[in-house]
Amino acid sequence: MRLNRPIGIWLLLWPVLWALWLSSAGHPDPHVFVVFLLGTVLTRSAGCAINDFADRNFDGHVSRTRDRPLVTGQIEPIEAVMLCAGLGLIALGLVMTLNPLTQLLALAGGVLVVTYPFFKRFFPLPQLYLGAAFTWGVPMAFAAQTNALPRLAWLLFLAGLSWTMVYDTMYAMVDRDDDRRLGIRSSAILFGDADRFIIGIMQLMTLFALWLAGRELQLGSWYGLGLTAAAIFAAYQQWLIRARQASACFQAFLNNNYFGMSVFIGIALEYLFH
Repeated sequence: MRLNRPIGIWLLLWPVLWALWLSSAGHPDPHVFVVFLLGTVLTRSAGCAINDFADRNFDGHVSRTRDRPLVTGQIEPIEAVMLCAGLGLIALGLVMTLNPLTQLLALAGGVLVVTYPFFKRFFPLPQLYLGAAFTWGVPMAFAAQTNALPRLAWLLFLAGLSWTMVYDTMYAMVDRDDDRRLGIRSSAILFGDADRFIIGIMQLMTLFALWLAGRELQLGSWYGLGLTAAAIFAAYQQWLIRARQASACFQAFLNNNYFGMSVFIGIALEYLFH
C-alpha cells in the first residue's frame, strides 16, 4: 500500500481539496470532506496493490522497484489482488453514503484505477490515462458537493490532468532506460529530447487552467499569491531536471507536492479572508 511513502496520497489529494473548497465557497460539507479524505487514501493504496500485481514480472528488472514485496516473494500475487479488492469495497461503502451522481462517477473512477497499470504495455502515453485516473476525484467532489458537474469542474479536471502528466513524466524520466529496455511505454520515452519543453508547456497549461478557474470565481490576491508560489516551484522543477539525472528528476517529482499545496493554501486563504 506504500503508506510509508505518502507522496502519492498528497498528489492525489491536492486536486480533490481544490475542488471541494472551490465548489463550496470554502465551506465543504464535513461528511463529504471525510469521505473524500479516506477515499483518497484507500484509492491510492488499492492502486499501488494492483500496479505491483501488474508489474510483478517487470519490477525485478528496474533498480528502483526490485525490492517490492511481490518481487522478493514476501507476498503472493493473489494477496495483492485480494488487498486491492478489499480496499475497493471499503471505498465503495464510503461512496454509497453520497448522492447517486457521485456513486456513478466513482464506478468509472474505479475502472480507471484498476486498468491503468495494464496500459503501459501498449498505450504510448500512459501518463495521460493516469492523469484521468488521478484527477477523477475532481468531478466527483463537485458532484458530491453540488450534485452537478459545472464547467468549472471540468476546467479543474483539465488542470489536474496536465499537472499529473507533468509530475508523472518526471517520475518516468527516472526509469527511462529501464523502461526502454523492458518495452514499457511512457511519456518520457515518447517525448524524447523534447521532454523538458513539453513538461514546461504542460506546467503553463496547468497554471493557465487554474488562473481561468480563479477568474470565473472572481478570486483575488490570495489566490494569485498561491498560483505565483506554484509557478516558482514549477520553475525550480525545470531547473532540477535540466541535466535529466535520475535522482534530480525524482526530486522534481517530489517537489510537486509543494506545487499542489501552494494552490490549495491560496484557495483556503482567499475564502478565509474574503
